[in-house]
Amino acid sequence: MRKLLFGKKVAITAVASLLAVTVLAGCAKTEDNTPVAEGGAQNGKLVQVKVFKSHMGVGTIPDANNAHVKYVAEKTGVEYQLTTTPPGSEPTEFLNLMIASNDLPDILRPIGGIEQTLIKQGGALPLEDLLPKYAPNVWKNIPKEAWDVVRSASSDGHIYYVPKVFLVPERAPMIRKDWLDKVGLPMPKTASDYKEVLKAFRDKDPNGNGLKDELPTSGREFGKWIDHLFGMYGVAMWEGSPEWDLYDGKIQYAGVTPNMKAAIGYIRELYADKLLDNETFLNKGDVWQAKINNNLVGSWYHLPAGVRDRYTAMLKGAPNAYIVGMPMPKVDGFQGFVTMKTMGEPEWIIPAAAKNKAEASLKLLDFFYDTSNDEFIRFGIEGLQHQVVNGKKVLLPPEDSRPLALGMRNLTTKEDMDIRIKETIPENMQKMVQDMFIVNTADARRIAGDGLPNTVYEGFPDIQSHKLFQEYLTKIVIGEWPMEKFDEFVDRWKKSGGDKVTERAQEWYAKVKK
Repeated sequence: MRKLLFGKKVAITAVASLLAVTVLAGCAKTEDNTPVAEGGAQNGKLVQVKVFKSHMGVGTIPDANNAHVKYVAEKTGVEYQLTTTPPGSEPTEFLNLMIASNDLPDILRPIGGIEQTLIKQGGALPLEDLLPKYAPNVWKNIPKEAWDVVRSASSDGHIYYVPKVFLVPERAPMIRKDWLDKVGLPMPKTASDYKEVLKAFRDKDPNGNGLKDELPTSGREFGKWIDHLFGMYGVAMWEGSPEWDLYDGKIQYAGVTPNMKAAIGYIRELYADKLLDNETFLNKGDVWQAKINNNLVGSWYHLPAGVRDRYTAMLKGAPNAYIVGMPMPKVDGFQGFVTMKTMGEPEWIIPAAAKNKAEASLKLLDFFYDTSNDEFIRFGIEGLQHQVVNGKKVLLPPEDSRPLALGMRNLTTKEDMDIRIKETIPENMQKMVQDMFIVNTADARRIAGDGLPNTVYEGFPDIQSHKLFQEYLTKIVIGEWPMEKFDEFVDRWKKSGGDKVTERAQEWYAKVKK
């Protein structure tokens, strides 16, 4: 009953916030404060476009007077109005409420399978004819293979969303090199070596504060961000959720494989020996990040491209701190790898109800995919997103009081990443980050299920949410259930729709691999 009541409370909060958004957006104005017709640009006036993104990070929502908003409007004729999930509400639930109330933004980043809800209800706008006309940079820069994957996600073959494309490995196992040096151990090569390193981190006070409060490795609630512990056993994982890959020659859900059972057994041992942070299944994102930033964690799994702010925080308490990418430790009988997903994930979708703003929304999106705007997109406005130091632009760290800047491009090639490192990472960190990418690129492998549409889960929401897996993973790892319970999980998963979902996934794979 408590869970039901909590859900109602969140829903009420979200609805109230949604009504507030509706009231505020009901009378759009131009820069000179005159009303804008709902049909878009009128007589050269700016068109307001509401953009929804969840998980915005640290900062405030910019208003129409914000310099970043004004610059983009000057270049595009479109004034973006950034919106996000209200405090206390869950993003997927909030978006579902927006759909139910028929008050969606003009363009949004879908999460939790929301794009399929819109597509199936006829609420998503087909884009294949509009993109070449109004967003030519988006159309030409995203590879044809990615557009083909998007087409495979709908029964009618239309392009209903702009996909994310990330052609370099995003994630990597990381380890504190200064801690390795302090405990006198080399980089671990095997899972056994890694366990010995974690024991040394636990027992030998590598952060030197005398408290023995080190957490050898750590993750987040539901077992997220410990993908390296699964990856060494050849398990395809993405932020703690099992993915689809080839096992025994067929595409299968990694969560029910012998690889997964072996990985859970290893993780269970780490937890029992306090080599895995025993608060892993409780850690919220900010708590987990704070532990790493405050020099309490020796090894973790995350984004090399996002290490700048984390490393800056570390140096305040540990001037000799140094992070390196850790090659995936080897396990006999298994082929370990870093999971790589390069294309097909939904990034932007335009609701059919916002058709009259589609031209403006696509022009806005195209601005961020136009390479001639790259410098502005990377650095933004001086004083808001960057400062100039010795004649060079340097990004400012995020702050609660500083307005956020809209970013819409999620297309990254190796060349993009090399430029990003060179231009946005401080010189004292550049080699560190470049070396991380070298390590994770060597271990990365694109999985067979890259681009698998959420339609395979239709009718089986619990399988799509991985709730059953998370329950068994948590209780087995913390010792509440014996390892034998894993076989029960596999049986329950298959009987509760897993066999049907697998059939659909295999049909999709056969279609896209023709």
